[in-house]
Amino acid sequence: MRRFVICILAALFLCIGSVSSFPVLAKQEDEHTDSGKEETVVLRVCSWEEYIDLGDWEEDERIELDNGETILGINPMVTDFEEWYYETYGIRVQVQYSCFGTNEDLYNMLTLGDTYDLVCPSDYMIMKLMMEGSLIPYSEEFYDTENAYNYYINGVSPYIKNAFEENRINGESWSKYAAGYMWGVTGILYNPEEVTRTEAQSWEILNNPRFAKQVTMKDNVRDSYFAALGILRKEQLLDQEFIASENYHQGLSSIMNDVSPEAVADVQDILQDIKDNVYSFETDSGKADMISGKVLANYQWSGDAVYAMDQAEEEDFYLNFSVPQECTNLWFDGWVMLKDGIGTDAAKQHAAEAFVNFLSRPDNVVRNMYYIGYTSVISGGEDDTVYEYANWCYSAGDEDTETVEYPLGYFFSGDNEDERYIMTAPVDQTERQLFAQYPSEDVIRRSAIMQYFDDDANARINQMWINVRCYNIKDVPIEIWIFAGILLIGVAGTVAAGKLRSY
Repeated sequence: MRRFVICILAALFLCIGSVSSFPVLAKQEDEHTDSGKEETVVLRVCSWEEYIDLGDWEEDERIELDNGETILGINPMVTDFEEWYYETYGIRVQVQYSCFGTNEDLYNMLTLGDTYDLVCPSDYMIMKLMMEGSLIPYSEEFYDTENAYNYYINGVSPYIKNAFEENRINGESWSKYAAGYMWGVTGILYNPEEVTRTEAQSWEILNNPRFAKQVTMKDNVRDSYFAALGILRKEQLLDQEFIASENYHQGLSSIMNDVSPEAVADVQDILQDIKDNVYSFETDSGKADMISGKVLANYQWSGDAVYAMDQAEEEDFYLNFSVPQECTNLWFDGWVMLKDGIGTDAAKQHAAEAFVNFLSRPDNVVRNMYYIGYTSVISGGEDDTVYEYANWCYSAGDEDTETVEYPLGYFFSGDNEDERYIMTAPVDQTERQLFAQYPSEDVIRRSAIMQYFDDDANARINQMWINVRCYNIKDVPIEIWIFAGILLIGVAGTVAAGKLRSY
């Protein structure tokens, strides 16, 4: 199965025509400008690289599901949206699609004056943009469940919906300003021939001397900080009384978002130890290093873990994915609309909301999941296409002698005992792709979302990260300390002798 096709989309179409400034709320077949030419809504979209189906599937990639749905990505998703929007609403839309590499890259682009209407950052950047007042809320119409074209609100997972409603910035829920796209957890991708499951089930594998120079760490401050906190607070996180407490999840979130000066200092010490132990800090190379066997374990996002396991399997080489027992980071990417882009232009906002809805249509959800390897926030509601796709990927076949019942109701219906969503899967999938794409309810229970940090906290952890990545006082050889000490004694002696002569 093809997952990632390395193709950075950049400005698919040139901006032509003027931007409509009238609201589009229903199908209109004959909207024209005074000159007789159809008016075109220009929608500027910016998202992650390799994060939307580019089409051009081969015929043997056709997906035929048990519910009768057949899926084949022929055209790029953006092109299909433009055609669908015109057929549905009678308005021409032109999508200018561009990409960013990191959340910080996106923020810098916006700060430097790049203008977009719809962007897809991660949870903490969504919180930052909300805090800064840079976003406009979704319309009431977007959440109208009676509208058949509102695929997002009618299909978003109950679990994801609750997460977006419960998390707030300045008293306002994420759901007011953000619609989810993809989600996942963080964990350890590992070679089960060399690493035991128990070893992979703790963040301590990152500074375990048994794996010196054979494990990789994420090269960003938030993911690294989270893992180090898991090591720092391991005893408390695994305390059975704490786990059984009524306020467990609230306490877990508090622990994993501790940015006090004391916690930051302790995390710095742990990260400096990890730096000495790991093969590298990496952003994208960890997958290739695992597939080639260069390293034995890799701190990884669940979607990239799926890609690596798929690629390794093609070489008859098997990798597993584990989520540490201490905790895991639950992350989301979501679509938000920018004030500087859309402003008060109702036509742009309608096109932006329609774009999100089009991507949330179950058949398009499957196209994007197949193409990029990550897990959509859409469960499908009354449409079972997304679940049937999970079955198509991971359910047990006649050749599988060892199987297990794998419940997914928490995601698809909100009830983990819902018999409609209990998959019969091969036993090994409870540690591989199925587990990475749809973690068990137990994993979800011990997950925490990293919150937005204020300016003071950001300054602390950013300085800590500079200290870790650029300089480690523990790396200074003893000979240098001896030389420095002799030099200081010599300088002090010279100064003292000078003072005596002055008398």
